[in-house]
Amino acid sequence: MNVTLRQLRVFRSVAEGRNFSRAGDQVGLTQPAVSRAILELESQLGLKLLDRTTREVALTEAGQSLAARLDRVLDELDQTLQDVAGLANASGGKVRVASSPTLSANLMPACIAACATAAPGIHFMLLDRIQQDVLDSVRSGEVDFGVVIEPSATDDLHFETMLSDPFVIVTLPEHPFAQKKSVRWSALDGAELVLLDHASGSRRLIDDALKKHGASCRVTQQLGHPTTVFRMVEAGIGISVMPALSLPPGGLGDLVVRPLTPRVQRTIMLIRRRNRALSPVAERVWRLVRETVEAAGAPSGQARAS
Repeated sequence: MNVTLRQLRVFRSVAEGRNFSRAGDQVGLTQPAVSRAILELESQLGLKLLDRTTREVALTEAGQSLAARLDRVLDELDQTLQDVAGLANASGGKVRVASSPTLSANLMPACIAACATAAPGIHFMLLDRIQQDVLDSVRSGEVDFGVVIEPSATDDLHFETMLSDPFVIVTLPEHPFAQKKSVRWSALDGAELVLLDHASGSRRLIDDALKKHGASCRVTQQLGHPTTVFRMVEAGIGISVMPALSLPPGGLGDLVVRPLTPRVQRTIMLIRRRNRALSPVAERVWRLVRETVEAAGAPSGQARAS
């Protein structure tokens, strides 16, 4: 099989725009040259990729299958070529980073901004995913590295700790806990809790801490996003245990935040495949993320949100 890179790029342009003329303009070819490239590709594959009429261009089933996978393949090839070309100074290219929702919302914007300032030639692409999907993306090589909450198993991964983030209580101001400077974990025994669900990297740590300190609680709601948790607390459905980093910078309105004692915290880590060196561009972004997060410091989680 002698499929060329030009044929694949031409096919991708036609598949995206469903038009031979526009595809030709995009790749710098005449319409007859575009048609010829598609015919050559179909001949090499032994499959019809496009149904062409005077009015439209439609993808066949084989064409849809190829188009669905081609973006990633060509992007990875482009990234590889950019990485090789940028070995001398790691000044340009695309870096894919995955992180879980609370980290994406509260840590990564500053990291992306820092990268744009320090290395404007680097495209920092963030994938916002639940923790298990972040780990899977790192292991599969879909992303260069991830930012996660300490996972339970990392034998196949290399990690570096960046930040410790304590757990706090979030409650209505009329709740007895709101009158205290801090709340002991054991005092949560019998409480009704609204918590993040088990897709969150934090939930395992919260459950372990409750068990360790003898607090048997009824979980009234398990939710996927911190904002939904806070709205449930506002509605009086229960109190919540949350990582301090999940608190929005603008505060939580009338909700009250109190530290939990003894202090239990989650560890936020950079993580990548073990025994696989990062590209120079990805290594530079790894360092920028670490430096930006470490400079920001750990949240206190002790102030009343207002």
